[in-house]
Amino acid sequence: MQNLILHCGAERVKRSDLSRIPMPIQTRSYKPVAHPHIAELIAYEAQNRNYAIASEEYGLSKDGAKMFGLFRFYHNGHPEHTRALGFRNSYDKSLAVGLTAGLSVLVCDNLCFGGETVINRKHTTGIDIDELIPQAFNSLSSQFERLEENVERLKEEYISISSAKLAIVKAAEIKAIPSCDILQVLDEFRKPRHEEFSEHNRWSLYNSFTEIAKKYSPHRADQCYRRLGNMFALS
Repeated sequence: MQNLILHCGAERVKRSDLSRIPMPIQTRSYKPVAHPHIAELIAYEAQNRNYAIASEEYGLSKDGAKMFGLFRFYHNGHPEHTRALGFRNSYDKSLAVGLTAGLSVLVCDNLCFGGETVINRKHTTGIDIDELIPQAFNSLSSQFERLEENVERLKEEYISISSAKLAIVKAAEIKAIPSCDILQVLDEFRKPRHEEFSEHNRWSLYNSFTEIAKKYSPHRADQCYRRLGNMFALS
């Protein structure tokens, strides 16, 4: 699951809107990084590495000082699942430049920020965003490849209804989901609303969890995805 959640006052904007926010003045110890520059670098680097952009989302706090974003992209003809790169930045020194990537990513204006990999850099004079983002993509490439290999593994692992029931109960025991959602996850697995998850394999079961988790609060969803990642050996 890949989410940009804005429910603490931030507003959804387009990439072109990011440039309307004036940057603060650089000092000897503080080097602000332009909101649009981060987005443009990520888009360029993704396309340069054959990641076709599936979607992009942005949010700005009311004063424009904080920026939140999320890219989803396909790689090398794998449209069945997207890779995601979330990011955030600030002009008021409240947030370091942050990048988070994986198959499950959460970026929220309540400052929840998580994925399989998280990279943060402070706005000091030593920061070089032009080098940071390519380095981040380099470090994340193997992570993405491992995640996709694990997804393919899950697709090949058939799971019966009885085994799925045990797995769902286990998920409740480790507090990945509340116990009141056990039947909802099971019903989603039995009759998935998306045809691509109609086969009874562990990938379909994983997506049964994430479909139900769409209703959770950002903090609860982040907890769910992380514990499911461990349970399904995706993280």
